[in-house]
Amino acid sequence: MLLVVDVGNTQTVLGLYDGERLVHDFRIETSKGRTSDEYHVLLLNLLALAGIERSDVRASILASVVPPFNDIVVEAIDRAFDHEIMVVGPGIKTGMPVLYENPREVGADRIVNAVAAYERIQGAAIVVDFGTATTFDCISHKGEYLGGAISPGMQISASALFAHAAKLPRSEIARPPRAIGRNTVHSMQAGIVFGYVGLVDGLVRRLASEMDTEVSVIATGGLARLIEPDSETIQEVDEYLTLEGLRLIYLRNA
Repeated sequence: MLLVVDVGNTQTVLGLYDGERLVHDFRIETSKGRTSDEYHVLLLNLLALAGIERSDVRASILASVVPPFNDIVVEAIDRAFDHEIMVVGPGIKTGMPVLYENPREVGADRIVNAVAAYERIQGAAIVVDFGTATTFDCISHKGEYLGGAISPGMQISASALFAHAAKLPRSEIARPPRAIGRNTVHSMQAGIVFGYVGLVDGLVRRLASEMDTEVSVIATGGLARLIEPDSETIQEVDEYLTLEGLRLIYLRNA
């Protein structure tokens, strides 16, 4: 089996592939306070819950946007499985030219998403990843990573609103019944959710116009399914897009 690990600012997502099939996935908090010993134990416990023997895991690959966290995870995986983990970064083969001014600045997760999207669509695409930040990544019809946009994530935007508006209560991020809120909570939810739909659709349309070609739009990340029903530009949601991209990159380097 192949273990794929996507380390984000808020959550770390792990997946286990048996060939092309994702057989298990886990989400844990990205906690910079935990040690490699703690993650080692946590990883083995997750495998035990899934009924997986550690000897079944033959290879691993990691993509991370939290550099201080990398060594902790790498050490935990190395101790758990006694093999060297592959880390997505400069020098690794992705099969995708990166046209950023400085390719080293591009987050590993953005490239991984782009690889998975192009493999799936075989044409121009925009990937919208709803994470701590929301990223918009553009792929040309030739399979080139063109660049994109980064905006504050919904959770960050909502937390800033709660923190700086003293009279507004902290509320759940959820779709309200209508845009015209008739109480404070619904008014806030309308502003956050429908406002974010407008941000996503506006940015996707602008990016697509600059690409000057027909594009497919894929969304991923924790809040993608909240936004997709009201979006006019998102065509499909794939919550496992990043994990699939890691699998593909591992195969291109193994």
